[in-house]
Amino acid sequence: ILKDIDFQATEGEFIYLIGRVGSGKSSLLKTFYGELDIDQEDAEKAEVLGESVLDIKQKRIPALRRQMGIIFQDFQLLHDRSVAKNLKFVLQATGWKDKEKIKQRIREVLEQVGMIDKAAKMPSELSGGEQQRIAIARAFLNNPKIILADEPTGNLDPETASNIVSILKDTCKNGTTVIMSTHNINLLSQFPGKVYRCMEQALVPVTDEAQTKDLEEDSTSVEPLIEPVLEEEAQAEDSKE
Repeated sequence: ILKDIDFQATEGEFIYLIGRVGSGKSSLLKTFYGELDIDQEDAEKAEVLGESVLDIKQKRIPALRRQMGIIFQDFQLLHDRSVAKNLKFVLQATGWKDKEKIKQRIREVLEQVGMIDKAAKMPSELSGGEQQRIAIARAFLNNPKIILADEPTGNLDPETASNIVSILKDTCKNGTTVIMSTHNINLLSQFPGKVYRCMEQALVPVTDEAQTKDLEEDSTSVEPLIEPVLEEEAQAEDSKE
């Protein structure tokens, strides 16, 4: 989808990826954690955390991902176990064995996202915003060097979205790099960071305020999508009468 990418992230940066649906934001994030391959014929260099992802061996990908935290729009929590057991599962899968250290780390990340009182809850008992906080806590577990967040506020109301981004922005103070795709253009002024726009198969840096004037075209609001549907349903009901 994207070609001739020139992209670099440094320690502690907060970076937005914006663009229309299908413009390549998610695909770019997937190349960072080895989910999608990069065309080796066209690419000169592609490194993530010092590891070349152009020719990375499949067996090296888990080690690379352990240095990252990945946050999905749909949370991807395990619904057959509690919040604490969701986090415990990840720690054990990444090599943690000491039971007390596991408990302590779970407490630390839940406190970090303000969810310590939800440890015993099942995901189905939590709101969307609460589930996303747990997904962020999961991403924090192994003190990642990079956090990749794919539309983490896409299904959330504005206030909850702001709270989520505030948590992510705060982690940059510890040297963690956050790369986040979003359609919520309002976040760019509320939580400033470096901005890249995916458009016409290219990744374009947004370098000044003047360039943000047309970014609203790329933002996806739910209401414009819903209104025609509601109007159509209303017309259908009227015709029945």
